[in-house]
Amino acid sequence: MDRADVAAADLVTYDALQRAILQPRESFDQRTRRGRSRIAHLLETDPGGAWVAESGGRVVGVALALLREGLWGLSLFAVEPELQDNGIGRRLLEAALGYADGARGAMVLSSTDPRAMRRYALAGFALRPLVAAAGIVDRAALPARHPDVHAATGDDLEATEAVSRAVRGATHAPDLPNALANGNEVLVLGERGFVVHRDGSPRLLAALDEEAAEALLWSALAASPPGATVQVDFISAGQDWAIAVLLAARLALSPEGPLFVRGDVGPLRPYLPSGAYL
Repeated sequence: MDRADVAAADLVTYDALQRAILQPRESFDQRTRRGRSRIAHLLETDPGGAWVAESGGRVVGVALALLREGLWGLSLFAVEPELQDNGIGRRLLEAALGYADGARGAMVLSSTDPRAMRRYALAGFALRPLVAAAGIVDRAALPARHPDVHAATGDDLEATEAVSRAVRGATHAPDLPNALANGNEVLVLGERGFVVHRDGSPRLLAALDEEAAEALLWSALAASPPGATVQVDFISAGQDWAIAVLLAARLALSPEGPLFVRGDVGPLRPYLPSGAYL
């Protein structure tokens, strides 16, 4: 991929993953800016993991992979719907996996597409089931905000690195500025954890202990506008602290596409991964 491919790659992503990438309270123009910003960011940080497929001189598929301190992650994988099942996806994934050479661990947050899940399983990844939660937060259930939770400053962003390394063995710091630039807020609880959210919907949460994780998740949910729907994705086994909070907030659980892992990815808890940055 090069810079000239960014807009076309975003259009392919929208066509292939429309339902998965739309966020509540977001216009199409906002989604477009966010999508292009994400692709451009990863092209800059990880050019070796950024690939497109072309047919007839136009982009018809995209794969974006990142590498953070020995952890490889698949950030984006999409092929035009009418051109799926013809080998384009397989070749794109092979190119992106080439960027994982030498990585100690690898992660993929999969859609429910059977073809995608088959590719990841055949590439040597182990499957871990996930659920999601959605609904309108019961404002009466919200506890008092933890007194030490506050919006992150520059120094706080640096402090998140130790938390990320404890949870997944790799920092999130290179990607947090892009999240902030696209309408998200980062809340921190001292050096115990942090959450990235947009209008109350968590996009990433990592903590050193479950008490901190619960306080951060409640703080994110409290930031949702009254009456607005929030979405919490990628809840894996072992995140019972999150399930307890979400059910208390009156959100409903539903099945979600699985997490695939390979190698050493750390304990991954307490943790709600980022769809874009894992």
